Amino acid sequence: MFNLEKIVRINILNLKPYATARDEFKGNDGIFFDANENPFGVLNRYPDPGQKALKKKLSEQRNVDSENIFIGNGSDEAIDLAYRIFCEPGYDKALTFSPTYGMYDMAACINNIELMKVPFNHMFQINRENLEKHINDPRLKLIFICSPNNPSGNVINDADIEFILRNFKGLVFIDEAYIEFSDSPSWLGKISLFANLLVSQTFSKAYGLASARIGVAYSSPEIISLFNKVKPPYNVSLLNQEAALDALSNTLVFEANKKTILREKKKLRASLKKINMIKKIYPSDSNFLLVETTDANKTYDELVKRKIITRNRHMCVENCIRITVGTPEENRKLIAEFKKLAG
Repeated sequence: MFNLEKIVRINILNLKPYATARDEFKGNDGIFFDANENPFGVLNRYPDPGQKALKKKLSEQRNVDSENIFIGNGSDEAIDLAYRIFCEPGYDKALTFSPTYGMYDMAACINNIELMKVPFNHMFQINRENLEKHINDPRLKLIFICSPNNPSGNVINDADIEFILRNFKGLVFIDEAYIEFSDSPSWLGKISLFANLLVSQTFSKAYGLASARIGVAYSSPEIISLFNKVKPPYNVSLLNQEAALDALSNTLVFEANKKTILREKKKLRASLKKINMIKKIYPSDSNFLLVETTDANKTYDELVKRKIITRNRHMCVENCIRITVGTPEENRKLIAEFKKLAG
């Protein structure tokens, strides 16, 4: 049985959240003398610390209540806060599956948390036998699952995720940064079914707002209230909130761009298959392809010389590079340079 209070750090449970001037006065009309702001300028006022307009829009589009939504400075903030809220530094543990997104490891190190890395099987899926020896560890408070996974690109099997949700007494953090590119449904629709589920998404990928740094986490009101309590008061700027609102309003542009990316991914896969130095292209539910070459280090370096920048993933998946789907013209240039390189 999941018990939230048993996995939250005592100091976080006892923490009194910082009250901003905008928390004390919630109106928009008046002459403001309350926040020590400069009275001159265009961006002189602090942004809404509760991101109410953005949460309202997300609530309408995702069919969840605003109290189930946390807005962060990228998904990385939600990842960092999860460690701060649930893991006692130097004592508690977290777990993820490898290879996966490197920020789980980075944030664990920063917060002095031991991160156990359970290897995926050869299909980049969870091996339950390797997991079961860890799942009942009383010091394990947090499990990260990236689905679709980075760098492999595949969705993690629903049955394995549900097994974890039903058998783990800590928080299960499902990172869905690439979910819009997948035909598989989001776990967002199940946050009311599993008290220990948190789902994160982002505006960086499908919405094309990587520079705006907008991440979203969905969970129970009790868990979301902890994230709101711990976050910095003005963690998302007004400009970034407005950029996200604009993106949510431009659904035709969003759908058109997504359709182009998915169409180009299919074409890119077909073209790469014809190049003899490409040994394997892994299945992808994302906006990128994990590609095995004869020599990833050499391939990466040679492409860089041709001003084609891929991501060398040899250190985590042998002889693999990761290729993000670009515009039609960018993809044509990539294939042309690959063909020259292959001879």
